[in-house]
Amino acid sequence: MERAWRASTQAASSSIDRRECGFSRADDGRSNMLGMGIATKRSQLMTARLSRRDFLKCSVIAGVSVYVAAPGSGALAALFEEERLRPLPWDAKTGRVRYRVDATAKVTGEKIFSFDMRSRDLPGWPSTQAHAMLLRTTSADHRYAGFDLSMLGDELQPDRIVTAAELERDDIVIPPFFGDDMLLPEGKTPAYLGQAVALLVWWDFYRYRAGKSALKFRHDVIRWGEKTGPLERSPWASFRYVRVGGETPLDHDAYSSLKDSPLFPKGYRKNTPEWATADINGAVDAQGMAHAKAIGADLDAPSDARMAMEREYFSQSIDTAAFELDNGNGWFDADSGTVHLVVATQSPHEVAEEGARMLAASGLGIKRLVLHPCYTVGYGAKDHSPFPFLALMAGLYGDGRPVRLANDRYEQFQSSLKRHSFRMHYRISVDRSDGKFDALQTRFVGNGGGRRNFSPSVGLVAATAAQSIYYFPRNDLAVTVTASRALDAGSARGYGTLQSMGATEMLVDEVAEELGIDPIELRQRNVLTSGMKNTQGAIAGGALRADEVLAKCREHPLWTQRAERKTEYEASHPGKRYGVGFGCVQKDFGTGAEAAFAEVAVDRDGRVVLRHIGIDMGTGMATSQALVCAQWLGRPADSVRTGETEWPELPMHETGDPWLMPQAEQDRHVGDARWTPHLMSPSSASNSAYFFSHATREAARLLFTQGLWPAALAIWSDGFGGGQLAPLAVRREDARWVEGRLTAHGLTPLDFEQLVAKAHELGLATGAVVHSFNRWQWAEADFPLAGDDARLPLDGVALRWGDGQSEAAGKHAKGKPSANGYRVVERTRVHYPPTQRNNAGVVYYSAIGTIAEVAVDTASGKVELLDHHSVLECGNQIVPELVSGQLQGGLAMGIGHALHEDLPLYEEGPGNGTWNFNRYHLPRATDVAVWKQSGEVLPALSATDPPKGMAEVVMISVVPAIVNAIAHATGLRFRELPVTAEKVRTALAGGNTGAGQAKPDRSELEESTA
Repeated sequence: MERAWRASTQAASSSIDRRECGFSRADDGRSNMLGMGIATKRSQLMTARLSRRDFLKCSVIAGVSVYVAAPGSGALAALFEEERLRPLPWDAKTGRVRYRVDATAKVTGEKIFSFDMRSRDLPGWPSTQAHAMLLRTTSADHRYAGFDLSMLGDELQPDRIVTAAELERDDIVIPPFFGDDMLLPEGKTPAYLGQAVALLVWWDFYRYRAGKSALKFRHDVIRWGEKTGPLERSPWASFRYVRVGGETPLDHDAYSSLKDSPLFPKGYRKNTPEWATADINGAVDAQGMAHAKAIGADLDAPSDARMAMEREYFSQSIDTAAFELDNGNGWFDADSGTVHLVVATQSPHEVAEEGARMLAASGLGIKRLVLHPCYTVGYGAKDHSPFPFLALMAGLYGDGRPVRLANDRYEQFQSSLKRHSFRMHYRISVDRSDGKFDALQTRFVGNGGGRRNFSPSVGLVAATAAQSIYYFPRNDLAVTVTASRALDAGSARGYGTLQSMGATEMLVDEVAEELGIDPIELRQRNVLTSGMKNTQGAIAGGALRADEVLAKCREHPLWTQRAERKTEYEASHPGKRYGVGFGCVQKDFGTGAEAAFAEVAVDRDGRVVLRHIGIDMGTGMATSQALVCAQWLGRPADSVRTGETEWPELPMHETGDPWLMPQAEQDRHVGDARWTPHLMSPSSASNSAYFFSHATREAARLLFTQGLWPAALAIWSDGFGGGQLAPLAVRREDARWVEGRLTAHGLTPLDFEQLVAKAHELGLATGAVVHSFNRWQWAEADFPLAGDDARLPLDGVALRWGDGQSEAAGKHAKGKPSANGYRVVERTRVHYPPTQRNNAGVVYYSAIGTIAEVAVDTASGKVELLDHHSVLECGNQIVPELVSGQLQGGLAMGIGHALHEDLPLYEEGPGNGTWNFNRYHLPRATDVAVWKQSGEVLPALSATDPPKGMAEVVMISVVPAIVNAIAHATGLRFRELPVTAEKVRTALAGGNTGAGQAKPDRSELEESTA
């Protein structure tokens, strides 16, 4: 083993010894301002080696060894975290932090992203940087017949051109999740606008820049063959959720997706799902369809006691507009068979795993992949994106040079993942006497674009979220996501719920107007409360508090004084109309297969170290996770390492699909103590606050219960007759951290450093690595540990006792040795939530209500947002300032969606390569009422409430609030987003732009039946 380690270390680091790591000027001719402190690290970086610990972190996937160097680890530490991330300025008295760990780096410009990296900045890389671009199609209705670069002349021709033929020769194939054709072969029709056909590589920056500029906006570069029309493909997916409740909301359901099954189509006719009406997919499907037909019949012919309403809504495609563009920098060192990749991604584990498989299948003799996932910003655009694999491919064709592939803003618009557009058809029935909702039917069609990506999941979530905050005794919710020639649509912030819940809130306002009921009062009559079932038949976890949000908003002056304000404003502002609108939603967080590793450890000097799988995308995740440790350790982590993907201390493995795995298959695996349904999740789905914090908290808790608490007892019991502890009856639940010192039941407060020293001295636990899994319920396992540690909401545990090596550590040590002084405490029994729970989709919710105040200029149609107030419910806030930042940023994104942002889907849209911020309106400060907006967070029910995921929900309620406010101002109901000045002006003049009471066109949404 020692010989193998040394041989591998020498091979991996040989290039570092012999190459100069200059930092004076990057290859693109600009001054490289990575921070003055970097130059002082040059000598250390030039002699960097993989340590034994780092070697042990390598894993082997498909025969390729994979090393993932998270930000702040290995030779890149100086570039990313060393001397840039400051320890949290923690106030032990108040339990608050003054600023985030990366605050200084952010405001001084020292925080480094993947986009900033050039080969000269990277230890051990060659100093010469090559640059590449992707040549993309701007049409999708002819056969592709090659390209013509003659306009570049001889001087600007690329030094290397890679086409589908080269990829086929070298067996380079994009991972199956992303479909076919990493580069489009000649003779095929593009699947979507903007599909890449060739990689062009230049050895120097200046020729690259000139060549790329010459090719920009030149549609004649691509040659075309016969006209075929756009490809016709079946939809990506269809789902249907039927539920019929019992006599009361708390009674058992007659039928539901959770209890019985969601419904799936037997096939498609003209892209429309054909649902089973007989016993085709089983008796359960037939029963569900029978209930669905009954709901439809009641909506077709409602009784006199019920009001039925039918409306259609449209939510547009938008760009996620992450300010860090998609990028990567790859280097293939053929001498050692190593590929190095620096990349921006929300899913480093996916890139490592699928990238290794992609390289292993090639014929290039690749032996290892070294991956550097960096800090990034995403909003979902960098979650399961194909770009990292394009960058990985580009790195293979530099002829020994690193190749940087990075979008400019035009290319980002042309190729980045977009938010799905949805056309949504609603029918609702309501009891006229009391305003209680009776039934909801939806038919949604989402445009998934040219690659499948997460379209099935986004469609599923859109349909199940359509209930918003309401209880429906009966529902029939169907969705289809189609394949088209539009750009890829993926997991953009909101994930289908912004589209569907926004429409539901507009519909509810119309119902209130029709019935003559205050809009918030109607919501209060129908709000989903604790213990009631959602539209899939599941009971939400914990207390639902949307009713409290509604009560708060109904009392706010913006709402109570809206009539008086309207009269006063319009009298003093001739030509303008004033309106106030409201929206309230509750969004799920999580995916149904959330998994995380976390390590919390203390060294002899009393420093708390946290390692985590999560990527900080600007959300402050590193800060919040550091602070989670304080609950059990009395202080936040001193050092935080994010984006960790290798966990040899707790070696676990996964098989199958954690969402769709048959229950029998899952049951077969549970006897394997190292098996888990899912190893780790990407940073997405608002999973940091709740799911990631769970792993961090449980690791800190084990460090306390197995280390610091017994160390404290040992100190307190020191002395004749059992010391000061003996006369007292002390339980662990008596323990309290007071200003950073531990006390219990009147015992002498102990300094943290004193406890850590004693834990190391006695060989108690000084480090904990845990693995968690959640399928809308936490996996639990039994472990050979004492007390209430015998059963934990975890499925994997490893502990380090003392320093992991000494004789003292062996006194208390439990488990089998693994790596870095840790021992795996193998579970003796495990319970994984049944896969049937995914039939219901969601059980974790956060709620928000927003009141919007607008003024509409009747001459120009311009909508001015005067003010808005939001009430958010998200459990206990870890860092209130970060919650406030997410709230303000989310509201701005929602405002953009409601009023400004829009991308045409097809030939006039971003796929033609001509879109930039000059024609795409992101909201500015003047658009968001920046100086008047306000918000509040409901106090948690108790100090034990968990924090909830809230980064997505905060952007949704403002959308219907604005549209409903425009209706209050003008009397016009707009049902197609965004509500632009042109649409308002046309509608005020009597034109048809999605406003008014026109009967919706159902042709695209009609369901087919056998």
